[in-house]
Amino acid sequence: MGIVFKQTFSNTIVTFVGFGIGAINTLFLYTNFLTKENYGLVTVILATAALLMPLLTFGVQNTLVKFYSSYKDSDDVKYFLNLMLYLPLLTIIPFTLFSYFGTDFIGDFLAEKNEEVKGYVWYIYFVGLAMSYFEIFYSWVKVHMKSVFGNFMKEVFGRLCIAILLVLVHYNVITVDLFLKSLVGVYVLRMVVMKLYAFSLEIPSLKFRLPKNYSSIIKYSALIILGGSAAVILLEIDKFMLNQYLAIENVAFYGVSVFIATVITVPSRAMHQITHPLTAKLLNSKDKPELRKLYKKSSLTLFIISGIIFLLIILNLQELYKLMPVAYRGGMLVVFLIGLTKVLDALLGNSNSILFNSDYYRAILVMGVLLAIVVVLLNYMLIPAYGLGGAAWATFIAIASFNTVKIGYVYAKFKMHPFTLDTLKVLLLLCLLGGVFFFINFNFHPILNIAIKSIFMGVVYILVLYKLRVSEDVYSIVSSYLSKKETKR
Repeated sequence: MGIVFKQTFSNTIVTFVGFGIGAINTLFLYTNFLTKENYGLVTVILATAALLMPLLTFGVQNTLVKFYSSYKDSDDVKYFLNLMLYLPLLTIIPFTLFSYFGTDFIGDFLAEKNEEVKGYVWYIYFVGLAMSYFEIFYSWVKVHMKSVFGNFMKEVFGRLCIAILLVLVHYNVITVDLFLKSLVGVYVLRMVVMKLYAFSLEIPSLKFRLPKNYSSIIKYSALIILGGSAAVILLEIDKFMLNQYLAIENVAFYGVSVFIATVITVPSRAMHQITHPLTAKLLNSKDKPELRKLYKKSSLTLFIISGIIFLLIILNLQELYKLMPVAYRGGMLVVFLIGLTKVLDALLGNSNSILFNSDYYRAILVMGVLLAIVVVLLNYMLIPAYGLGGAAWATFIAIASFNTVKIGYVYAKFKMHPFTLDTLKVLLLLCLLGGVFFFINFNFHPILNIAIKSIFMGVVYILVLYKLRVSEDVYSIVSSYLSKKETKR
């Protein structure tokens, strides 16, 4: 786990910095520098582009990770990488033609409830296209076990650029219209920088030739589109469908609540950058003992971190709302339900990597597509009846169900699960900690209240984990810190 822990730690720092900038953008800059309607429009553009992204990649970002480590000859590697660059054109060209000739039709569909969305079809398309090739070049980097720079570009670069643009809007240096055009430019620039870095690690050959197993590659990519699309639908369809049923400012309110809950995914996003290619390598080498070890360790580590972040968010949420405009303060239920889904995702460990890189990926893709249909139907039924809460319930029910299926399927096919006795210990500790600190409040400024409560909870949590020796990683980190402190004395 050395390389996993080292790069996970670096990626976690980078991702937290990115989410810190994202928090400033989402909770303060967007909410104060743009109108609710314009913030809702930005959310719709990005959510719809994210839904488009897996289709435009043709599943290549996953295919690259799955097959790269199976090649031994350098020429075969170059032929494979060339194919990864051109394969997405199978969907990009038809989508481009459809967008060109069907602009009015697409615009009318998106603007059924909110007319202001109609003129932004091409914004959505170009952001989706830039997201697509960024993910491909990011996978190009990850298979070389160098994920930190790519993680910086994904989590920090774009958010930092957007923060600067929002400040320029606030001081009337640029208009909102120019801001939206620049938003597209940020995603394109991010993609170009990622391409240059990917090619600096391994430049593709100018000679095009299909690799020997190209039929298996194309078949896998075509099928993985379903899985990628299903996964993105589970994450983004709620925002898209809110635009179809409610006034656009509600998309902004919902987006703020979802972002608060999404902070829980920071450790998972960081760890998966390295566990995904490592899992593929273990599967290709048929090293089941190490795979089982990685499965359990990744689950426990992510549960330990995501669990405490979930508690910190929920128990400090009222204080956080005091720092935000009144219109954005009504999302407690959304934050709780979406946050809970992120904790459940963390419990899976590297389950997704195991399934999508194994020979059983077809079955899980079918299940994912069926569940995507279910979540669309749930949103269709619950949003008109319950508004933002309905969207959150739809997401929670769908993801909780899908996660249960995935754990069961991994157990059925690989005879292993991610849980240990330590998982139960962490769960009991989190429940106890939440019950105690729910009744502890301070009467200071909200920022000070959040800081004091978080520090107390964090110290108690880490000390108990250390004493119980629940996780070897946590124990070694705390032991190392204590020994250094003792040495200084």
